[in-house]
Amino acid sequence: QVQLVESGGGLVQPGGSLRLSCAASGSIFSIGLMGWYRQGPGKQRELVAVITSGGSTNYADSVKGRFTISRDNAKNTVYLQMNSLKPEDTAVYHCRAGRFGNVYWGQGTQVTVSS
Repeated sequence: QVQLVESGGGLVQPGGSLRLSCAASGSIFSIGLMGWYRQGPGKQRELVAVITSGGSTNYADSVKGRFTISRDNAKNTVYLQMNSLKPEDTAVYHCRAGRFGNVYWGQGTQVTVSS
């Protein structure tokens, strides 16, 4: 089993920045792809960004150039640096990890972008 705990969400004004963290614990050996997904009010969960164990990344078009995903394998932690935030980025952000064909999710952290 892998446990994922997110942190770093909150309320921010449009144009502001936040940094989300997701710490993995438990059976963390050979965790592969990690990433961030979000679910806005009345919307389906969608991919935000993913990163492989080797550091290759992929982003949703809506966040390219504004968000950066990174990973510290020694700390078993993945980060999401979010800049130039927009009201449409408001959502619950969930961390996701894959290991030996199993998928694990964190509980999520709320990000609200509002003036």
